[in-house]
Amino acid sequence: MTPADLPAVSTIAAAVHPDFPEEDAIFAERLRLHPEGCRVLSGNGGLGAYVISHPWPAGSCPPLNALLGALPVGAESYYIHDLALMPAARGTGAAAMAVAALADHAGSVGFAAMSLVAVNGSMGFWRRQGFAIEDVPGLAAKLASYGDDALFMVRALA
Repeated sequence: MTPADLPAVSTIAAAVHPDFPEEDAIFAERLRLHPEGCRVLSGNGGLGAYVISHPWPAGSCPPLNALLGALPVGAESYYIHDLALMPAARGTGAAAMAVAALADHAGSVGFAAMSLVAVNGSMGFWRRQGFAIEDVPGLAAKLASYGDDALFMVRALA
């Protein structure tokens, strides 16, 4: 992902996650803070998918639509903030390949686990990628901002 991709990323986000709007500044900041974790899938019609990820404390998730300011020092987990695919990119294996690439990256920089918040009934997909639901005391209020079906999930990398 490059800064030139951000308008298309914003368009994809609005189409795929209309119930979870995030300001353009969120995408730009994540790209600036951890460019290695921000990737796009290009196709004949332009961008068809993106993923945004970054280091984050274990057992936690960042607030939705909030600037981070900086990545936390000593983060123990590699957090997948968002994976969004337009309909034409679905069913191609692109999402699983993106997760595999992120797992390789996270492991190569020393993380033993990845985490995410599953929304929109995506738990089945994430389970197939090796993630499991983790019940974290005190996380319920933050998860509620992601929707009624939000689930915190973790995948061990070691």
